[in-house]
Amino acid sequence: MKGYLANGLFGLGDRLLNSLIASELRKEIEEIDLYLPQENNEINDKSSYADSIAIAKADMDKLIESDFLIAVIDGVEIDSGVAAEIGAFYMTGKPIFALYTDIRQQGRDNKKKIEALIKDGTENQFMYRNLFVIGLIKLTEGNIYATVDELVGGVKEYIDKKKK
Repeated sequence: MKGYLANGLFGLGDRLLNSLIASELRKEIEEIDLYLPQENNEINDKSSYADSIAIAKADMDKLIESDFLIAVIDGVEIDSGVAAEIGAFYMTGKPIFALYTDIRQQGRDNKKKIEALIKDGTENQFMYRNLFVIGLIKLTEGNIYATVDELVGGVKEYIDKKKK
């Protein structure tokens, strides 16, 4: 099955996370054909040149032919390219698997945090993601995972189910 891994790719942290995710997926799921934009040197070798049309066409072609999308939704805001890829891919009707590792997901049941938020909206101990983008993910067969291991397990389970 073909998959597309969407995340930022310009900072070292993003590139390392992308490589980790790709490595784990390729190790655990032999039949996966995973497209990782940072591995496409035709458009992402920054010592070379690719214009906006070449980049959009190369990535859209891979999105359209993919059976599922993996989207990293970490960061202060969801990366604008990732949000666009989620929106475009949603239109295919295929599943989106998201990775959201923000540690502020922990402690959601802490009553002091909830009381502080109710009392003073600036005491928000939690995270926020754009609800439209989250809704698109949730409307597919995919899911949102907090760890790379959970993500790999979810993708593997989906692929195994499709093989039957």
